[in-house]
Amino acid sequence: MTELTQKRHIGKVVLTVKDLVQMTQFYQKIIGMEVITQNSEAVVLGAKNNSQGLIVLQQATSDHLGRQTHGLFHLALLLPTREALGTMLQHLIDTTYPLTGASDHGYSEAIYLNDPEGNGIEIYWDKPTSEWDIQPDGQIIGVTEQMDIAGVLKIAQSHFNGLPSTSYLGHVHLAVADLKETAHFYHDVLNLDITLNLGGQALFFATEGYHHHIAANTWLGTDTAEFPLSGALGLAYYTLLVTQQERLSEMRQRLDEQNYPYKWDEMTSTLTVTDPTGILMKIELAQID
Repeated sequence: MTELTQKRHIGKVVLTVKDLVQMTQFYQKIIGMEVITQNSEAVVLGAKNNSQGLIVLQQATSDHLGRQTHGLFHLALLLPTREALGTMLQHLIDTTYPLTGASDHGYSEAIYLNDPEGNGIEIYWDKPTSEWDIQPDGQIIGVTEQMDIAGVLKIAQSHFNGLPSTSYLGHVHLAVADLKETAHFYHDVLNLDITLNLGGQALFFATEGYHHHIAANTWLGTDTAEFPLSGALGLAYYTLLVTQQERLSEMRQRLDEQNYPYKWDEMTSTLTVTDPTGILMKIELAQID
């Protein structure tokens, strides 16, 4: 089992965007994030009163690039409490920003929306692990049922004060081309546990008993002839965090054993690798407080 940080498993998600100003305003005003750093080419956003970057928006270099057919299905921001989810939901209702769903997954409650350029976003809170349906083999059964919207809104705070400071990226959900190859990469090579198999159409991967840090599905199809588009709109890359240098060394060894190409930056202890669909990820050593 690969050891990831206890609190933050996905470091950041980097998106290539067409309209940097509009997208920055969305993540500030609608999601409640704060700008950490910005220039004409990129903006780094995080939770309120927290200097850790979670989402990076980078300006596309061309006006004629299309969107990727595969890549990000959604990024998922994990809130600390159900009350925080209720406050976020009430804020979204007040702003009249359209939602695409609201679900009870058994282990979590979640709301869904898209940013102005079509990137999927999940905002959720985790129920206590005592309420999760954990099977003897380690799989964590998830469901998709109607969320108790009234119950969630009932405990909302009266004012929305932005994305809570202890929020972070709980997981990323990817749209991939081949689940078998994806399972080989994330499970056999990177040594993440498979926590759920949804009928051969989606797989959830995690460590340390979590329901999922990375999910992958083939719901958008299996043709990757046009993927990746260099500099295309959408997911540029995401980062996965590990807590020990030894874990990074183990991953490098497993990649070497599989003759899987990657890049290693000794100065930053960063391993850069592309999954079988062409999705770029960077595996980094986490900074432990």
